Amino acid sequence: MTRKPAFADLTGKLLIAMPDMGDPRFHGSVVFLCAHSADGAMGLIVNKPMEDVRFSEMLEQLDIPRGAATPDLPVCYGGPVELRRGFVLHGAGYRGRQDDQLRVDDSFAMTATIDVLEDLARGVGPERALMALGYSGWGPGQLEDEIARNGWLTADATPEIVFGARMEGKWAAALATLGVSPLTLSSEAGRA
Repeated sequence: MTRKPAFADLTGKLLIAMPDMGDPRFHGSVVFLCAHSADGAMGLIVNKPMEDVRFSEMLEQLDIPRGAATPDLPVCYGGPVELRRGFVLHGAGYRGRQDDQLRVDDSFAMTATIDVLEDLARGVGPERALMALGYSGWGPGQLEDEIARNGWLTADATPEIVFGARMEGKWAAALATLGVSPLTLSSEAGRA
């Protein structure tokens, strides 16, 4: 009889896709987990910029006027679920006009309402932020199964990696926090 592993809450952690990730949508991905429970998980890919989507264009489409201090936020492919829905991952110190953000931990929060976009456009939004279209979702036990099958490594999330590292360097930077070089990774799981 196979024993089910004990549940470990990974909220606020990074998922680092292993080189032989079975799902091509997640190949080379770093996912920030916004929520994780026995009921499933929700996260945002933080290292896959959408080449054909600009933050300024999104503001224009939403009729949100830009100010002189409007940042040029990266817009990432957050995952394959609800691609038309936007999420802003930001530092936990920002509080929007509506108190409906998801506070992940002491460093991170996520807001999915238009007020954060209006604040960013006016230059009064969060200091550090990342915009994502779509999200990554897992049903009960699905993420744990993918981790057990060597699909993901987990690491602590830092604002430096999530917001500061260059997009193309986030995967290697996340691995480095574990003391792992991308060259040493194998797609084969093993047991000692």
